[in-house]
Amino acid sequence: MNISHKKYTLRFVNPATTSRGALQTKDSWFIRIHDPLRNKTGIGEVSIIPGLSPDEPEEIEKALIDLQKRPHELCSEYKIRYGHLPAFCFGLETALRDLGMSGTRILYQNEFTSGRQPITINGLIWMAPKEDMYRQVKEKIETGFKCIKLKIGAIEFSDELELLAHIRKNFSASEVEIRVDANGAFDSSEALDRLKLLSDYSLHSIEQPIKPRQWEALAKLVESTPLPIVLDEELIGIYDPEEKQRLLDTVRPHYLVFKPSLIGGIDAAEQWINLIEDTEIQWWVTSALESNVGLNAIAQWVADYSPELPQGLGTGQLYENNIKSPLVLNGQNLHYVASRNWDIQALEE
Repeated sequence: MNISHKKYTLRFVNPATTSRGALQTKDSWFIRIHDPLRNKTGIGEVSIIPGLSPDEPEEIEKALIDLQKRPHELCSEYKIRYGHLPAFCFGLETALRDLGMSGTRILYQNEFTSGRQPITINGLIWMAPKEDMYRQVKEKIETGFKCIKLKIGAIEFSDELELLAHIRKNFSASEVEIRVDANGAFDSSEALDRLKLLSDYSLHSIEQPIKPRQWEALAKLVESTPLPIVLDEELIGIYDPEEKQRLLDTVRPHYLVFKPSLIGGIDAAEQWINLIEDTEIQWWVTSALESNVGLNAIAQWVADYSPELPQGLGTGQLYENNIKSPLVLNGQNLHYVASRNWDIQALEE
């Protein structure tokens, strides 16, 4: 195998505002694994979110250089050697799978990649002044979304409650499902009171109400909450199966959200799924600002589970210089249109 990589800077169409600030651009590294005997190339994306991803750019660059020097050795043991770099593991894992499936960007043969079954996704509402957030909500609903996800915690809580009240005044719970994501914005001492106020608006759930690594406080919150609680950032940095089980046993959340680039890849997500298989805990998957290359791998994988819940896979339209792909978003449905070709020229220059 011959391994190379390409660093690529993605440019947001509009600044992506989160609780950690606004992003204008975001870097990804694309791993290319070429098999000269078959003349096939697998491609995977190493995507990080500054301030959230465990992977540091310097570590990624070092790992990529190491990989190119000893491809056979490191590809066989990358989970052991680079398990602390979840985005790197996701990129290498999906590049290897792409190569194994003939390097066509078809990583999974299923109803999604055949074009017969789209994936239903939620509409993501970015943090902004409440008037702008409501405009985003209205646009998503008019486009056909039945489930929206609001990032909260960046503006005044009273303004967020007013926004939710305004949405519910115009759109009932039967018309649109609302998920909120606090990204750990609430202090544990105030979280329950805030959840009670939020519950007045018939919300589906709330992601990560308090900062990670407060398991006992989170467990008490789950016991008393009027809203189903979803764990998201809480899963980052937990790689040991026994520690994963301890988290689940301690907190007993209602839902888990998997971001493969942040938790160690698809294999890591499947380990979590196996742990909750005989429980009432449900899950969905969210992309983490990947380009269409990473989004494609995540979407094809989750489609293998025939998901019933809306997935968080609406990031394909964020970038003005995204990689052209067969992924097509039509309303709330993400389709794989095989007649649309990939254009990966930018990754080969």
